[in-house]
Amino acid sequence: MNIQFKKGVLNLCVLVLLDKQDHYGYELVQKISSRIAISEGAVYPLLRRLTKEGYFTTYLQESSEGPPRKYYSLTELGRTYLQKQLEEWKSFTDGVNQLIEEGVQND
Repeated sequence: MNIQFKKGVLNLCVLVLLDKQDHYGYELVQKISSRIAISEGAVYPLLRRLTKEGYFTTYLQESSEGPPRKYYSLTELGRTYLQKQLEEWKSFTDGVNQLIEEGVQND
């Protein structure tokens, strides 16, 4: 898949997953990469940036499989940001889909 497509949608994927429940970084990577081929290194800078911007909070939770894990939780500001991103995504994909349909019909 085109790298620019993935970069543009990764932000939204992380927000949507965290809206459902808290996750730790590697868990997010696994969930996203089960649908979209991404590298682990693409998610962690995004998590740091969105945490710094106030969209996530973090906490440590003990793990039976090793050291404590850092979990990310969506804040109210993050939920507002997610809704805005979803509206923009719908508008964008609707426009792209209309152009594709028009292009296919004209062939």
